[in-house]
Amino acid sequence: MFKSAVGIFIRHARKFALNSKAIPSVDIEEGIFKYVLVKVYGKETSDGYEPFKTVVRGYQDYAWHADIYERVSASCAALGLATECLGGGRIEHNPSAKLIKVYGYSQGFGKADHSETKKILLTKYKDYTIEISDEGY
Repeated sequence: MFKSAVGIFIRHARKFALNSKAIPSVDIEEGIFKYVLVKVYGKETSDGYEPFKTVVRGYQDYAWHADIYERVSASCAALGLATECLGGGRIEHNPSAKLIKVYGYSQGFGKADHSETKKILLTKYKDYTIEISDEGY
C-alpha cells in the first residue's frame, strides 16, 4: 500500500512540474501570427508513466512554424523535457474585442487540432470568444 501511494505521489509530482509556471499552457502575442501546438513530456517514471502537457505557442517575430517550435523545444530541453510538435496554424488575437480566431495549417507540421487549441486557450482567456475554422490561411 505504501509503495503504491509513493508511486502515485511521484506521478502527480512530475505532472505538477509540467503544470507549473515554468511551462505555461499558453504563450501567445497580440495580432495575427503563426502558432504551434506542442506536447511537452516529463521524465518517465519507473512504472512507465510519462506525464505530458499540451501547450500553445505563437509569436509575431517568427516567420515559420519550425522557428516557433525550435524556440519551444530549446526552452523545454533546458528543463530536461522532451517535445513533439502536433501541428500548426494561425491565430488572430484581438484583446480589445476579447476575440481569438484559430485557423489554417503548417506546411511543415500539418494542421493542429484547432478544437484542442481552443480548449487550451480558454484556460487563459476564459472571457474571450474563441472561433476556430478549417478554412483558409
